[in-house]
Amino acid sequence: MSKRFQESGEVLRVPGDKSITHRALMLASLAPGRSVVRGALTSLDARSTARVLRGLGTRISPLRGGAMISVDGRERFRTPTRRLDCGNSGTTARLMLGLLAAHHFRSTLTGDASLRGRPMRRITEPLVAMGAHVHGTGERLPLTIEGGDLVASRWTLPVASAQIKSALLLAAAVAHVPLELDEPAPSRDHTERMLRRFGFVIGQGAGRLQFEPSGRFHPAVFDVPGDPSSAAFLLAGALLAGLSGLSVGGVGCNPSRTGFLAVLRRMGAPVTIDDPIDLGGEPVGTMTVGASPLAGTTVPASEVPALIDEIPVLACLAARAEGITRFEGVAELRVKESDRLTLLAQNLTAIGGDAHVEGDDLVVTGSTRPLAGRVVTAHDHRIAMAFQILGLSRGCAIQVDDPASAAVSFPGFADQVEILRRRQ
Repeated sequence: MSKRFQESGEVLRVPGDKSITHRALMLASLAPGRSVVRGALTSLDARSTARVLRGLGTRISPLRGGAMISVDGRERFRTPTRRLDCGNSGTTARLMLGLLAAHHFRSTLTGDASLRGRPMRRITEPLVAMGAHVHGTGERLPLTIEGGDLVASRWTLPVASAQIKSALLLAAAVAHVPLELDEPAPSRDHTERMLRRFGFVIGQGAGRLQFEPSGRFHPAVFDVPGDPSSAAFLLAGALLAGLSGLSVGGVGCNPSRTGFLAVLRRMGAPVTIDDPIDLGGEPVGTMTVGASPLAGTTVPASEVPALIDEIPVLACLAARAEGITRFEGVAELRVKESDRLTLLAQNLTAIGGDAHVEGDDLVVTGSTRPLAGRVVTAHDHRIAMAFQILGLSRGCAIQVDDPASAAVSFPGFADQVEILRRRQ
């Protein structure tokens, strides 16, 4: 039997959008003068971006929760005096490679052990084709890049990836050269939306993106909405805890980020978006979920780019749904902060669930039996959060080996989980 979460209009909030925060800090750093970023995520990944930008001569005020961030940008970065540490943030590393490709100096990017194991060639190869110089194989961090005189280019992306696309767009924007990209499928479009604010023309159609260097960066106010990926965990938590009427307000509702809502609806969850507004070119609204039994579904490969970060929590929901859920073509999970594809199957099995990998597909069979045991996260924030959410399901007793890793993207996550637990 479900319980009403709210009786007096209570609405939960999530931290600022991680993708938009990274990009706002980067673009503000290239605008000569003072910009302001409001509602920014202040997690470890966002702080990695700020640290790297400071190493390139940008003055950025401390990233503190609830504080407005000021960014004193410069038209060109300053030559760094030491290695640029990207921490655990793949977005920081890959987008900064694009920005640095258009600067005529040598810089070296590095990161923690997890980031040093993630692939970079899909970024460095097209940047070299545009005219940058990468020392070594360009496959893994630490990686040294030396910017050059970039030239107009056309590139076919090997996978639908907002990080690859954004790195190339940022390189072209700083170098003021045209660029054409062919995408196998749509991916997050935050970079395109932001660049259009500065007068850059970006045409799209039939899987092709055409960029014209018609704009210039200038000081601006960046408003960051709540992160839809973070909201997905709270919506899933309400479903597993049997809570009806949970609302998360001020959330980014960009269609390229909300593919998980369609999956929730197919599984039987009533989810609505209310109070829509436009915030700096991004749609924002309130997401509300009602309690409902869940059924298995198929997530085709064509949907994956719009929900890649939510697959861990969707897989945990699938473990409590009736029937089989298949996530097709999710090989990209293998090169995230961990091998998420393997970890999801192994951990769900270890706690008594039924999950396995078939080629590039993840197959989860739901069950109502109690799930219990220890989950190995490999310090991956989304694995840690997904299984903490699964622990809200009735009869489940799940121990997560590194719950603190949630701070990479969702500071205060444990407090939000406790709110849901108390309402059960």
